[in-house]
Amino acid sequence: MSSTPYVAADTATTAIVIYSGGMDSFTVLHRALREGLNVHALSFDYGQRHARELDTARQVCAALGLPHQVVDIRAIHSLIDNSALTNPDQPMPQGNYAADNLHDTVVPNRNMILLSLAIAKAVNIGAERVDYGAHGGDHVLYPDCRPEFVEAMDHVAGIANFEPVKLHAPYLYASKADILREGLAMGLDYRLTWTCYEGRELACGMCGSCRERLAAFAANGVTDPLGYNPDTTAGQG
Repeated sequence: MSSTPYVAADTATTAIVIYSGGMDSFTVLHRALREGLNVHALSFDYGQRHARELDTARQVCAALGLPHQVVDIRAIHSLIDNSALTNPDQPMPQGNYAADNLHDTVVPNRNMILLSLAIAKAVNIGAERVDYGAHGGDHVLYPDCRPEFVEAMDHVAGIANFEPVKLHAPYLYASKADILREGLAMGLDYRLTWTCYEGRELACGMCGSCRERLAAFAANGVTDPLGYNPDTTAGQG
């Protein structure tokens, strides 16, 4: 990550980037910056299982001097608490991404909620675009990361307000390995991200999110710089 402070350009397109603090949105954020856009990072606290990603997002944006807002929408938690990602009493599924073993990690209607709020902010500040990190690896499990959903939301974003907003998912047809490859080419430091579904000191290495991340690094022939629980067998590689 560049140490050069972010300076907005007066004439550039303004974009809202939904930034969770994970590696996908981290890459989307820096891709938008590389485009020369006026970037406003937007994160959401919806009562997720832990706040490690949000803390990471705050640190990255502060280091960049980037406009960043964390929106507290925990009031809706009781509407979306039937998920292992929002209910700490539910056991966290482990294993590779697949519809049969990670269904419990689906948060009901999450991206429609977050995108609606991001579109509202875009209209409010005159931003032309909202970026988010849906990618091809999520299609099997998360309906709100599939092309049909993105296309429908893009259409809605164009007609829901007097000012049309473009919904941009640059990695919609890319794999996690593809995203990482592009980020590594940009020189990004993925120690500045948090992917694990758990919020402990070290990543668990066993949840679906960790396993997908580790597989992406392995596919690129690079060791993940993030610290993992040494007792897990996922490891580096």
